[in-house]
Amino acid sequence: MNEFSNLMGKNIEIEISGGNFYSGILVDSGLDIIVLYVGRTGSFLYIPSVHIQRIKESKIEENSTYYEQPSEKPLETDPHAISFRRLLTNAKGRFVEVYITGNKSMHGYLTSIMNDYFVFYSPVYKTMYISMNHVKWLIPYPENAAPYSLSNQTFPVNSTKIPLARSFDEQCKKLENQLVVIDGGNSSEKIGLLQEAVNKCLTLITAERETVFRNLEHVKTIYLAN
Repeated sequence: MNEFSNLMGKNIEIEISGGNFYSGILVDSGLDIIVLYVGRTGSFLYIPSVHIQRIKESKIEENSTYYEQPSEKPLETDPHAISFRRLLTNAKGRFVEVYITGNKSMHGYLTSIMNDYFVFYSPVYKTMYISMNHVKWLIPYPENAAPYSLSNQTFPVNSTKIPLARSFDEQCKKLENQLVVIDGGNSSEKIGLLQEAVNKCLTLITAERETVFRNLEHVKTIYLAN
């Protein structure tokens, strides 16, 4: 997104899908991603450009606190080739925070990067499969940081026993006949037995024994119920 080059190093306000607003310093941009430094939290937000609704320079009020950006970003990338996929590859094995939708984000590790989804290991949800198309932003943490201050001994990053497919729809196919949770289970119709995954459609049998069909294009995350 080279059209943002005139905003580099400036304070900006950005609106992303879902009516979420963020302010900070634009520190990097590429063809499909921008990097925003939020001084208030000291975080670098890596935001896929597909979810950017609006962006503009923001004025700094006289009494507002000025935050100077660090000299280095948590994930250094080639300035001529920064991209969302390169970000994910560089973040593999690092503790990160990922925001998909709703009012909460997820903390854990990227363990595998596939064609259109990645495998995410969370101490809360365990192994999750996350569609790249729905990631709103990602925050990498310092290299030696761990979620909830857990040690490596108490928080081992366990690899999934389910073989990985190249695409998200093929991976859902491997979860057939398993009890799954979709998009965090924020509805009873998103928890159930995955009866079938075919033609971009998931057939779910809920606890009430109702059959629910879900469009896979709108499924953001899926994981096995523990």
